[in-house]
Amino acid sequence: QEKVVESGGGSAEPGGSLTLSCVAPEYTYNRGFMGWFRQAPGTEREGVAAMWVAANMTTYADSVNGRFTLSWDKDKNIMYLRMDNLQPADTAMYFCAAVPKWVRSPLYDAVYQYWGQGTQVTVSS
Repeated sequence: QEKVVESGGGSAEPGGSLTLSCVAPEYTYNRGFMGWFRQAPGTEREGVAAMWVAANMTTYADSVNGRFTLSWDKDKNIMYLRMDNLQPADTAMYFCAAVPKWVRSPLYDAVYQYWGQGTQVTVSS
């Protein structure tokens, strides 16, 4: 049974937008973080954005800051990653992850305990 489930991937042209969604049971992130990571073929997994859910505080990688935006729907317990001004370099498999505790480095993948299967984002003209 999937614990963390992503959706919303697809294709976009450069300059376009996509929104990813992540749903996870509360026990996977309670008092902790949910984050988005991405991995392109032949590269290491990269932290993109993370949210300390209880405080609704967010942090972003420099490569996406100002273009990507995290939000939380508290009624549905869904985290969204709005991606604007997409570029070919954003092409990757995007993963949602959760950890039920505060962590010092929320963009570091090793601190996360629960992972989704990923959703592909492709940006090309």
